[in-house]
Amino acid sequence: MKRILFYFVFSIMSLSAFSQDSTFAKLNPNKKVITVDAACGQCQFKLKGEGCTLAIKMNGKFYFVDKAGIDDFGDAHAETGFCNAIRKVNVQGKLVNRKFVPSYFKILPE
Repeated sequence: MKRILFYFVFSIMSLSAFSQDSTFAKLNPNKKVITVDAACGQCQFKLKGEGCTLAIKMNGKFYFVDKAGIDDFGDAHAETGFCNAIRKVNVQGKLVNRKFVPSYFKILPE
């Protein structure tokens, strides 16, 4: 009985975790979408900082991404993850205190 209850609770938790919409999936048709490079700031862009932090390269400058974790878009340490590859992404957002705050963030196919 304990096993059945455990599997039931685990199933509900798994379904609810995978059914949530991405915070950054809301495309605003009134704003320009730009394509930038995105990767781990420390691993790929050689920026100073601790751990692994998502960053973008926009107009030749690097910006850490605020309000988005590096693993929010998949496993950062996978073969094509942000720590191992620089990916092209479409973004909308704004710069706030030298950080990029996305309202839309979509990884493009390789």
